[in-house]
Amino acid sequence: MTLRYGLLALVLAGALLTGCRVTGAAPMSQSACNVPPEVVEYFPNAPCLTGTAVVELVVNGRPITLEIMGKEAPLTAGNFVDLVQRGFYNNLSFHRVVKQPQPFVVQGGDPKGNGTGGFIDPQTKQERVIPLEITPQGDAQAYYGQTFPEARIQKPPALLHERGALAMARSQNPNSASSQFYITLAEQSFLDGNYAVFGKVTAGMDVVDGIKQGDKITSAKVISGAEYLTTVKKTP
Repeated sequence: MTLRYGLLALVLAGALLTGCRVTGAAPMSQSACNVPPEVVEYFPNAPCLTGTAVVELVVNGRPITLEIMGKEAPLTAGNFVDLVQRGFYNNLSFHRVVKQPQPFVVQGGDPKGNGTGGFIDPQTKQERVIPLEITPQGDAQAYYGQTFPEARIQKPPALLHERGALAMARSQNPNSASSQFYITLAEQSFLDGNYAVFGKVTAGMDVVDGIKQGDKITSAKVISGAEYLTTVKKTP
C-alpha cells in the first residue's frame, strides 16, 4: 500500500496525527470500517458506521429525517449515530441559527448551549473528538487530519455542502469535532473540503427552515441502520 501524508502534523489528545490517507488496496481495521490503520492507532475504539443509517430528529413537534452516510465518512457518521443511540441530543438546543443576510446554517448538539461544549465520554472523563474526515470524489477512502486546501487536494469532496447537508462543526483545529453539528439552509460550496459532511436531510427540510435559535431537539432516534454501528479496533 502507498501512504500519502499531508503538509502539517497535528497534535490531538496528546498524540501526533499526520494528515493521511491510504490509496490502493488498503487493509481495513478489524471492524471492517474503511479507516486506515494509521488513523485507528490514534482513535482506538472510536464508533464507526459501516453502512447507511437513518436518524429522525423531532423539533417543534415535527420530524426531520436524516440519511447518515457511513461509506463516505465512517468515523464521523459513527460518532453521530453513537451519540443518537446514547440519547445525547435529546433536549439540546440549536444555539446558532444564521438566516441573515442570507440563509446559512442551523447548528446544535452542544450540551453547554453556547458553542463551546462537546461530548464527555463517561469512561475516559474526557471530551471525545474525531479527526477531520473527507472523501474525495471517486476515491475509496477518506483523507484524514487536514482540509483539502492544506493537503492540496484538487478533487471535490464526495459529499458536498448542498442545501440540507449535515456536517460537523469544529474549532479552527481540523481535528476538534465532538458533538456539534450543523445543517445548511442553502448551498455553501465554500465549506467543501474544509468541513466534514456526513449526511443529508431527506425529509422535513421545511422544519429545518423554521428552526429558531433556542429551539430544542425533543428527541433523536435511529430509525434504521443501527446494525452498521461498530467500533474500530487496532490490528494486533
